[in-house]
Amino acid sequence: MRTRWRCVLAGTALVLLAGCSGTSADSARSAVAPAQQEGAAPRQGNAQASLPEPGATDRKLARSASLELTTPKTEDVLSRAKAIATGAGGYPGQESATDDSASLTLSVPAEKLDGVLDQLGGLGQVKRREISAQDVTAQVVDVDARLATQRASVDRIRALLAKAQSVSEIASVESELTSRQATLESLERQQASLAGRVAMATVSLSVTKQEAPAQSGGFLSGLAGGWDAFVAFCDGLVRVLGVLLPFAIAFGIPAGALVWWFRRRRKARPAD
Repeated sequence: MRTRWRCVLAGTALVLLAGCSGTSADSARSAVAPAQQEGAAPRQGNAQASLPEPGATDRKLARSASLELTTPKTEDVLSRAKAIATGAGGYPGQESATDDSASLTLSVPAEKLDGVLDQLGGLGQVKRREISAQDVTAQVVDVDARLATQRASVDRIRALLAKAQSVSEIASVESELTSRQATLESLERQQASLAGRVAMATVSLSVTKQEAPAQSGGFLSGLAGGWDAFVAFCDGLVRVLGVLLPFAIAFGIPAGALVWWFRRRRKARPAD
C-alpha cells in the first residue's frame, strides 16, 4: 500500500515538474522573441550607419562666374541682364557704366548658374566666359562642429547661472555667458555666410560697346563719305592757316615794308 502511494506521489511530482518546465520554456521563448526583434533593429541601424556620411559625397561648392560681352547698346544689355537674374530667382548688385562700357554684378541660385550664363551670352557677342568653384566643405563642417560645441557651452553656463546664489557668482557667470554668446553669434554669422555662398552664385558681367560696321555702296553712302572728307579737309586747312598766321604776321609785315621801300626807291631814281 505504501509502495503504491509512493508511486502515485512520484508520478504527480513528475507531472508537476513537466508542467513547470513547459511553462518556464514558454516564458523563455516569449522573453527571447522580443529580444530577437529588438536585436534586429540594431542590425538595420548598423546597415544604415555603414553608408557614407552626407558630408563625404555632398560637397559644398561656392560657385562664381565672369562673362565679357560686346554689344552696340550697353544700356539694353544691362536692363535685360537684370531681368534674367530676377526671373531666375536672383537679384542685381553693384553696377557701373560709362559711355563705352558697363559692368554689373548678379547673384543667382547656384543650380541655375549655367542656364543664366547661356541667357546672358545671347545678349551680345561673348568674348570671355569663365566658371570657378571653391570647395568650402571643410569650412562648413568645421563651423557646424564649433557651433554645436559652443551652443552646449552656452547651455551649461546658463545652467550655472540658474544655480548661482551670491551677487559675485551671478556677475561672474553673466560675464562668461556674454562672452560665449558673442562667440556663438559670430559662428552663426559664419554659418549663414557660408550657406549663402553655397546657395547663391555670383556673376560678374562686363559689357563693352561695339562700333556699328560702316555700310558701303549707294549714292547716299558716297555722299556722306564725300561730305566727311570735305569737312576733314576744311578742318585741316583751318588748322594749317592757324599755324601759319603767327609767322605771316611776324615776317610778312617787315617783308612788305622792305618791298615797298625798294619800289619807291626805284621810282625815285629816274627823276634824279
